[in-house]
Amino acid sequence: MNAFLFAWRASRFFPVWVIRVCAGAGTWVSWLRRGKGVRRLEENLHRVTGLEGKELRRLSRRGMASSARYYAEVLELPRMKGRVIDARVRMIGAEPALAAMRDPGRMVAALGHSGNWDLVGAYTCRNLGSITTVAEIIEPREAFEEFLRFRKSLGMTVLGHEGQSTFRRLIVAAKEKGGVIALLSDRDLSGSGIRVVIWGREVRVAPGPAALAIATDTVLLSLSAYYERLHGRRRWAARSKWGTVMDFGPIIPVPSGAKAERVSTMTQQWASFLAEGILKHPEDWHMLQRFGWVE
Repeated sequence: MNAFLFAWRASRFFPVWVIRVCAGAGTWVSWLRRGKGVRRLEENLHRVTGLEGKELRRLSRRGMASSARYYAEVLELPRMKGRVIDARVRMIGAEPALAAMRDPGRMVAALGHSGNWDLVGAYTCRNLGSITTVAEIIEPREAFEEFLRFRKSLGMTVLGHEGQSTFRRLIVAAKEKGGVIALLSDRDLSGSGIRVVIWGREVRVAPGPAALAIATDTVLLSLSAYYERLHGRRRWAARSKWGTVMDFGPIIPVPSGAKAERVSTMTQQWASFLAEGILKHPEDWHMLQRFGWVE
């Protein structure tokens, strides 16, 4: 059985503190052994920050601790009460985005693999509107189905990534259902990524957010998520010493020109905002996979 699928099913029988300890211990061992995922994380963080040696290792240790926090929270989310979700999340700069979303009633948000995007999704469904998103189809398929049921329980509609057919379904969802179309876009899965320049390097990111916003005449922005320490009453209400910040980027207008040029320009804008957030909080960027660096 897939390790995460086993943890997912077993976690419902254990107290939250046990889940947190196990997640922390697992990532600590992984960091000490410096397995493939940790090496990938360090390579990605080196290219973002320029750090090397002991400084890079310290940063990757914080990164693995942040990753453990994410997985522990995901395992906890099915039993997390709504008021606890609300206490854990704080929004920055949301007013322009929410005002722009009222007409036509939908918004495309480009996110990165930072902070806890599932907690962000749960908070959004409770307070801002419905979410439609796309997830990579993982093996075994049984684990993917578990994730679908989990995110559906939070109020999300999740489509498996299956190429152009998924994009067409997103267009239909945006026009008919509205709400927030939230796309994890820093890691390109399409095979037709857009080249952008971030952190002084050329990388490929997903074309979906900009292409979808253009195709559906929908508001586009990027959303940076990261962890913050909680104190006082909010820490007590959140039942955790950690909260998640949703930092909204500016509204990205649709420029003039050919479609390919418009997609490229808009993609550069949302990617630049995400890159700035990752540079400020690199330990919360959970990129343990191959990233789209252009060599």
